[in-house]
Amino acid sequence: MNNQTQEKELNVFKWAFKFATTAGIAGILCCVAPAVLFMIGLMSGIYAISFADFFYADDGSVGIGSWILRGLAVIIGIYGVYLYRKKQNQCSIDPKRKKKNLILVTLIIAVLGIGIFLTLEKWSSWYFDKHIVPAQQEEYRQIDLQKQTQNK
Repeated sequence: MNNQTQEKELNVFKWAFKFATTAGIAGILCCVAPAVLFMIGLMSGIYAISFADFFYADDGSVGIGSWILRGLAVIIGIYGVYLYRKKQNQCSIDPKRKKKNLILVTLIIAVLGIGIFLTLEKWSSWYFDKHIVPAQQEEYRQIDLQKQTQNK
């Protein structure tokens, strides 16, 4: 295998990683964005939870907003496979290699995208429970104390 072929094989992984990462993050953006904004101090606990609640139903199940983001993630993954297929090695006359690379890109995008999504979902759930919910409760407590002192 010459150096040029090895370089193209590495591009398969680079391409798939780029689209899998984008799809995985897009699918869970509803929880990651408020967690990150809270983490860097740009959002309070109350706003972080209300932002995330927008994407979920009242009972805590997945709402229409989450399904839209998940659909967007699938579209990004499919677009990555389509674009790869369109742009892959136009000069190659080896259809087996093209087919193998297309299958490889598809599998990597699917598996890695789902893995990133599930990992970020688990992390954001932990982060919300550990940091954001207590901050929200403290903020509500402070608001209640202010109301009590104003009513006296």
